[in-house]
Amino acid sequence: MRRLTKSLVVSLLALTARAVLARYKPRIVMVTGSVGKTSTKDAVAAALGARFLVRGSEKSFNSEFGVPFTVLGVGNPWEDPVAWLLVARRALGLLLLPNHYPNLLVLEVGADAPGDLAKILKIARPDLVVVTRLPEIPVHVEFYTTPEAVREEEFSPAYALPPDAPLVVSSDDAFALEMAARVPVRLVTYGTSESATVHLEDIGWDLDGMRAVVAAAGERAEVAVKGSVGRAQLLPIAAAIAAARALEVPFAEAVAAVASYEPPAGRGRLFAGVLGSTLIDDSYNSSPIAVEEALETLATFPIDVPAKRRNTRRQGRREELGAPTDAVGITRHGSRRGRRVAVLGDMLELGRYSVMEHERIGAHVAKKADMLVAVGIRAKRLAAAAVEAGMSEEQVMMFDDSRAASGALPALLKEGDIVLVKGSQSIRMERVVEALLANPTDRSRLVRQEPAWLRKP
Repeated sequence: MRRLTKSLVVSLLALTARAVLARYKPRIVMVTGSVGKTSTKDAVAAALGARFLVRGSEKSFNSEFGVPFTVLGVGNPWEDPVAWLLVARRALGLLLLPNHYPNLLVLEVGADAPGDLAKILKIARPDLVVVTRLPEIPVHVEFYTTPEAVREEEFSPAYALPPDAPLVVSSDDAFALEMAARVPVRLVTYGTSESATVHLEDIGWDLDGMRAVVAAAGERAEVAVKGSVGRAQLLPIAAAIAAARALEVPFAEAVAAVASYEPPAGRGRLFAGVLGSTLIDDSYNSSPIAVEEALETLATFPIDVPAKRRNTRRQGRREELGAPTDAVGITRHGSRRGRRVAVLGDMLELGRYSVMEHERIGAHVAKKADMLVAVGIRAKRLAAAAVEAGMSEEQVMMFDDSRAASGALPALLKEGDIVLVKGSQSIRMERVVEALLANPTDRSRLVRQEPAWLRKP
């Protein structure tokens, strides 16, 4: 009965969303890929917001439920009957009454299982597609016959484009470029390669996050992402400017508009941690390629933090991250050199690749971190591989779940530690971040803080 009810609701939502799109005829930008969809969707919506009346998917609304919710302009009603009645009223209002509807929708689309994107493409057809990255071992591969099948489905919105429509892909992704060559589209690329239509140069740390120079057709401008760290935090900006360029938005206008972009919760966010530590909250989700990038961020994060920087978030300012050190790791400002701590939960939905990928990432951790905290059953293989790759047993800790890790870790950190927290959604690694926050009021800025999530075990 429950499955039948869900199927009926999905069908009604799809029918209603198609009718709304047929009435208002907005241009549709679809954002697809294995990694970075939500961040890219938000950046694209920001870049186009100065020229169009834009609505973007809320959070990660990318499913057969999420896409109709975005089309209707409603939140997720979860299991609240009253909220569902409000959704129905909103749908009827859109179909029967005059409305000031957006003239451009930015839809994040995703696939958990074969056929998911085909269902979404029956609801909405794109006028522009942005493909983020299509890694060798993508997330959700557990439910597909091969990694190639996942990449094919995630790329499928590009096949739905009209001839000569714009397709925006990463110039750093060989799979995306190879697949783009098959379709008769107007290709626009973004990334760190100088050959990209829109490319990033001079990537570096800013006092509060990341900065870079973005260049396109001889024009250049400095861009920044505040409050989050990692090269991956800048790529959505480049993708957004590429999408804006494809829709003939002037470069300067797109750069100015994307300045309002802020990375979503749980994506490389910086927080002050307990005992003078610094947290990199990357707890939204996890996959092999995303963990590799997060570990690179951890390995390059400035670690010698001046003592005067403590509690700077509460002081309303941040001091310079770097500071000279002497031979024993004491900075000239009096703080002790911290450790790079990787707190990594299970990577889910990898199927037969799970053991191999956890072991590969474990060996990678040994090169990038001073301490590993593994959370979950699958992460035990990650921990074992880290020891085999050279970490001592004293450098590795294991916990069965995020609640156990949350209870133990706060007392184990030291001043100056840089702590990366990452794991798949179901592992709920935001609980670890919450336990490590120096300022409890920062909890509201974490991922999955809605009441429906907080009620989950």
